[in-house]
Amino acid sequence: MFTLPQEESRAPATGLGSASTRDSNYGDGLERERSRKPDQKLPEFCAVGDPAAMFSSNNSYLSSRGGIIKWFWDSAEEGYRTYHMDEYDEDKNPSGIINLGTSENKLCFDLLSRRLSQSDMLRVEPSLLQYPDWRGHLFLREEVARFLSFYCKSPAPLKPENVVVLNGCASLFSALATVLCEVGEAFLIPAPYYGAITQHVCLYGNVRLVCVHLDSEVTGLDTRPFQLTVEKLEMALQRAHSEGVKVKGLILINPHNPLGDIYSPGELRDYLEFAKRHELHVMVDEVYMLSVFEKSAAYCSVLSLEGLPDPQRTHVMWATSKDFGMSGLRFGTLYTENRDVATAVASLCRYHGLSGLVQYQMAQLLQDRDWINQVYLPENHARLKAAHTYVTGELRALGIPFLSGGAGFFIWVDLRKYLPEATFKEEMLLWRCFLDNKVLLSCGKTFECKEPGWFRLVFSDKAHRLCLGMQRVRQVLEGKSQAAEARSSRQSQEPRSQHR
Repeated sequence: MFTLPQEESRAPATGLGSASTRDSNYGDGLERERSRKPDQKLPEFCAVGDPAAMFSSNNSYLSSRGGIIKWFWDSAEEGYRTYHMDEYDEDKNPSGIINLGTSENKLCFDLLSRRLSQSDMLRVEPSLLQYPDWRGHLFLREEVARFLSFYCKSPAPLKPENVVVLNGCASLFSALATVLCEVGEAFLIPAPYYGAITQHVCLYGNVRLVCVHLDSEVTGLDTRPFQLTVEKLEMALQRAHSEGVKVKGLILINPHNPLGDIYSPGELRDYLEFAKRHELHVMVDEVYMLSVFEKSAAYCSVLSLEGLPDPQRTHVMWATSKDFGMSGLRFGTLYTENRDVATAVASLCRYHGLSGLVQYQMAQLLQDRDWINQVYLPENHARLKAAHTYVTGELRALGIPFLSGGAGFFIWVDLRKYLPEATFKEEMLLWRCFLDNKVLLSCGKTFECKEPGWFRLVFSDKAHRLCLGMQRVRQVLEGKSQAAEARSSRQSQEPRSQHR
């Protein structure tokens, strides 16, 4: 079991390795996409061509669009469905699957249930039962503007007329892609990335993603693994243009999922300046902004920057699914100074809106600054820190390199040495070994990582499940090590036998 550690002033290390790790580091029901069946390849939605044209469906009941939508469900859900059919329960199913693959915060239900059960959360009046302004009730948008102004440290108060609320960031990605892009156009996105975004931008808008592939190699003193640079953005944009793909925007995730990178103010400004030069929209997902649990990890919201390079093309999203452990409540918000974009997204909120009762609860929660600052955030950060300390300690004991930036709920784990060959087929086999041993992880292919062997491991769970899950991870990896040693021994003996 792990216990809450004492506060540490040590800054995270910056190297990549088992001894020298970078301890630095949505929202959404589709977070389960992490468990996509690894051996089923996505249609080429990240490269050239029309996704619908590349996919053929023999289903006489569905349109080609419906066939693609069904394909995503069939291929993306295997691990998650398997988990739900055999879900671990301490009393009813102790041999069931432990889920260390879905990025949810399961550490603070006690705090949330007490707060959401208080009398000020329970209110019913006629306006809450009637059709609202599709942008969201004004009382909620005013509260969101005040909340984001405070926690994003904006230089000037944010305006409620620039706020749109809807049911989660998945819907926001979908709505923004639909209103910003023509069919077949694309967004740049640094890869690895939260893989469900592929679905979010494709299923309604038929919009593609162009990967800006990052690698783990450290090339100099001032570089870090999987580092995004403007040079890489420029190269990806030129490649897309040479292949006839029109790029309309850039997607940034900060803090990053799955890498855990926290972009510095200088990096953010560089990326935004790049986008301005090429007249690209920038969608910034800040869904983990209050889940930075390392005191040494300095987080900067894009809304804190003085004078955005292109405010009319900068669109920021946030939700309660991660920072408040409410992935089932479905609340997300967009902040954009572009009134046309806000209006177009609001029009889609008639399909993705929130009930009036939930809007009232969210307003009550977001305005309770005392509870957030004095109760919830300190305790949430302490619990995240304790769980993170336990898991990273286990990984170090196994000699496993990892990256983790002190934000979010996950660790980016390097299991390349456990692959007999550096292929995604071997990565898939290792993923299945974990699942067969009743622990669900997320493999790198589902994040479009170009290097086989990286896995995302979620640590934001209760101690008993986390400890049992790590025991099962250890069993799989020790078995892999023993098998590798046996292969090596056989190979070393074969030449001697032939010589005799």
